[in-house]
Amino acid sequence: MMKSPAKLAALAAATSLFALTAQADTYGPFPVTLKGYEGDKTNSVSYSGQIARHTLEKSLKKLAGQGDGGANAAELEATMLKYFDGTDEDLAILDPVDKEGFAVKQETVNSISSGKNMAGKFYDGLMPAWPGNLSGKAVAYDMIAKAAAANKGFDADNGLDYGQLISKYAIGAMSYNQAVDNYLDEKLAADNKPNDKPYKDGAYYTGKEHSWDEGFGYWGGAAHTIGLDGSTLYAIAKGKDFGAADANGDSVVDLKSEYVFGPAYYAAAADKSGTKTTNYSETIMQAFIDGRQLIADAQGEALTDAQRATLVGYAAVIEENWEKVLAEAAFKYAGSVYKDINTMKGLEGEELAKAYRKYGKHRGELKGFAMALQTGKNNLGATAVQLNELIGFGPVTLDNTYITGVDADGNFVRDRRKTWSDYQVAMLQTQKLLLDTFGVEARINDGLADLEALAGKLESDANAETD
Repeated sequence: MMKSPAKLAALAAATSLFALTAQADTYGPFPVTLKGYEGDKTNSVSYSGQIARHTLEKSLKKLAGQGDGGANAAELEATMLKYFDGTDEDLAILDPVDKEGFAVKQETVNSISSGKNMAGKFYDGLMPAWPGNLSGKAVAYDMIAKAAAANKGFDADNGLDYGQLISKYAIGAMSYNQAVDNYLDEKLAADNKPNDKPYKDGAYYTGKEHSWDEGFGYWGGAAHTIGLDGSTLYAIAKGKDFGAADANGDSVVDLKSEYVFGPAYYAAAADKSGTKTTNYSETIMQAFIDGRQLIADAQGEALTDAQRATLVGYAAVIEENWEKVLAEAAFKYAGSVYKDINTMKGLEGEELAKAYRKYGKHRGELKGFAMALQTGKNNLGATAVQLNELIGFGPVTLDNTYITGVDADGNFVRDRRKTWSDYQVAMLQTQKLLLDTFGVEARINDGLADLEALAGKLESDANAETD
């Protein structure tokens, strides 16, 4: 996307400093620098609340697939809302959990951080990508209610996979939004959470230390990311490669520092599978580490204008690459949907139903990431409008209808038709838009070579029908 002169200057400042900064290998420990602190803490790093919210998001996704088609809807929705809204209960972490060869340290959310919820940290601007003209948070509640009433999280009539929609949307509306539009934005201002004062009364970390930590926590990367390639980080997120995950050798994976969540997982996915080699994981991680080192080096003094400018530069590197990670994921799944339609065109019966379910999954991931992109610091403007038009409220279904809106009771309306080939063109046009707007580089499932031929065939068929 186009960058402002201020953003370009910040990026240049951060880039030049990369060559001068001593490169740390892990995110922490960093010393306590708060002036006047007399407690026994020696490490000022703290982002457990953000990790707790990652486990809430993953557990909510798990719950979204447990509906039986309506009979247990009220009970399931109530349980899902505990993970979204919060509760006094100590909720079980449903994902990630222990499995053979991959022991996880924490089993409950409160064992990471107590009293956390998703709703209080959720994007609540307008979200026109979802039918009903709802706010961002209202969209989440609508998805949760509809997921609870669906059969194993899938609404076959409308082609909607609610587990994927909720999870991918939350990766943007909670994690991405909070990081780039709050902790790495507003809270970097000189008079907001200054570095010569505690973040809050009784804290052992400064305002800027904790603001930066919380931004990092929402990223979801393992503290020891540097030196691990995309394939290894991806494996950790999948509950594999225990040896690489267990950085401190204590025979369990500590979710607070050794696991790979949400946004960081999709960075690893791009880095390991792209048609062009990318390095989103290390680029973002190093910017986080270098920014945190800069704050620690200030030794509890207020940051100078020059130090803050450099810190803002690191934040710009993180924001730009994080946005591209989301765009890469949307690009990938647009390509998956395109391929799924090719597969479905030759099937019928049970084979078609199975392929349609896979199509719904991939389209849910595409839609969720497209919505995630619209929750950041940047107003996507016309790009968001085009994305929403191309992807639609819902995919083309088995009878070639698709969601066009909602009725007075909030039920989906499907009153138009579109061919599979038309939707394929829309998927490739989505890839083209993402490439042109965000400069995606990994380009997984790139189908753009087929765009001109497919669009030409549709035009030829349309002309023939009107002869």
